[in-house]
Amino acid sequence: MVEAWIVTGYGINCDLETEFAFKLAGARTRRVHVNELLSSELGCDILFFPGGFSYGDELGAGKVLANKLTGIMDELVDFVRAGGLIGGHCNGAQVLVKAGLVPALEGYGRQEVTLARNLSNRYEDRWVHVRPVSRKCVWTRGLPLMELPVAHGEGRFFSRDPRMVEKLQRRDQIALVYVRPDGSPARVYPHNPNGSVGDIAGICDPTGRVFAQMPHPERALSWTNHPNWTSRRRESWEGDGLGMFKNVVSFARENL
Repeated sequence: MVEAWIVTGYGINCDLETEFAFKLAGARTRRVHVNELLSSELGCDILFFPGGFSYGDELGAGKVLANKLTGIMDELVDFVRAGGLIGGHCNGAQVLVKAGLVPALEGYGRQEVTLARNLSNRYEDRWVHVRPVSRKCVWTRGLPLMELPVAHGEGRFFSRDPRMVEKLQRRDQIALVYVRPDGSPARVYPHNPNGSVGDIAGICDPTGRVFAQMPHPERALSWTNHPNWTSRRRESWEGDGLGMFKNVVSFARENL
């Protein structure tokens, strides 16, 4: 059975919802405290970093936990090379980006991009539309346009390299982009909630198995999670966010 570990501890506060999402997707789950993660061998197929405010964002969103991961970077890289999957949303995405696990264009462990303060200069807490665009990312490929919640103050994808978006496009590592409700490019606020270059909402590593995104799919597991659910008719009880978890659990079941 697919084993998913969900990291918890020190300000992480979306671990229970994320664990529930993996259970719904058919995985066996375990919440693992960050201290255990840093001091023991990885015994899972999927490792996930949920949202929240790890270590209080004292040095910037996700930076402290990212720094701590440098102590087990070799183990994490070996885990990925052996076929393991790593994911993170919101604060977890900030951790993966700042630890250099994504996009890893020049190898793991070197930070190449960042998630900076929103251009709106405010905490954005609402629902947005996103569209999967990568054929490589196993977490998102094959999924339709989705409406998911965001809840962050620092989610603006940015790089000092003016050609970064072009590089990610060429390597098929842009997993999700913000769009308008009709699926057309977001381009401007509020459809792009944070000002990310290229409307980028999520990226993956070169393998397509390490994935970081700002939206919160674990808050959209049922169609009744949506604030307007009573005015909508659905053929299924499933919310838009569950598909990502089902995708990755199915991939792990078939390949690990």
